Amino acid sequence: MTWLNAIAQGMLLGGVFAMAAAGLSLIFGVMRVANLAHGDLMILGGYVASVAAVSLHIPVALTVLVAMAAVGGLGYLVQRTLLDRAMGLSEFAPLMVTFGISVIIPNVLVQLFSNDSKPLGIGSLGTASIRVGSDLAIGWFPLITVAAAVAVLATLHLFLYRTQSGRIVRATADDRAVVRLMGVDNRRVYALTSVIAFATVALAGTLYTMRQGGVTPYEGQLNVLFAFEVVIIGGLGSLWGTLAGGMVLGIAQSVGAQISPDLPLLAGHLVFLAILVFRPQGLFGRSVLA
Repeated sequence: MTWLNAIAQGMLLGGVFAMAAAGLSLIFGVMRVANLAHGDLMILGGYVASVAAVSLHIPVALTVLVAMAAVGGLGYLVQRTLLDRAMGLSEFAPLMVTFGISVIIPNVLVQLFSNDSKPLGIGSLGTASIRVGSDLAIGWFPLITVAAAVAVLATLHLFLYRTQSGRIVRATADDRAVVRLMGVDNRRVYALTSVIAFATVALAGTLYTMRQGGVTPYEGQLNVLFAFEVVIIGGLGSLWGTLAGGMVLGIAQSVGAQISPDLPLLAGHLVFLAILVFRPQGLFGRSVLA
């Protein structure tokens, strides 16, 4: 039962990882840009939600929408003012832009809020759980996070395959030159992609902050590493692969913690390296979004 509990808790943790990696997978699949600021944007979403709840007295449940709108709007501005120009310069220019953003965000947060944890409490929901047997309990909020991750991925899948805009996004991911010849402005497609990806990571950041009870400015540096590992484990450009990758990484860390408190991060990294060696394309890797 102890190991079953570790696996169950790992799957719940995997929901957080999958949520965090969804936007990263989308941006890479469409724009072929590795967003190094992804983890810091996640933390920024948590800060926006915390400020909205504590300073503006907005109900905690609604802070999710506030964070998604604010960070999604930032995504539009970043894409239209910085990334569009960088993508026209070289393959490495967008990487440098996202690296710069990853340096700016935590330093601005430190200047505004200090290095102390910014709280975002959810009351009794944070400790409520479902008892499954005598030795296994599943937290309600982690379960909600997993459900939210599945809902986000399902929504993105429906958007990409059931809407005209989604088909254009997929076509751009497949061959941007041909799409341009059909009269589609790639910049608008990239802007839409950035808004969706940034809003998604803001949602992940808000749920992460609620789960942790608070957030600090430099937590994004570790979270972006987890997000990249999830995307690579699941397969570059595969949305559903991010869910599988999140579960694999979460279970690896949880089982590692069960063996020794010092092993969670090492266990996750070792599983990541094993996938990279034996299946470098990832579990569900494809050439375009799937």
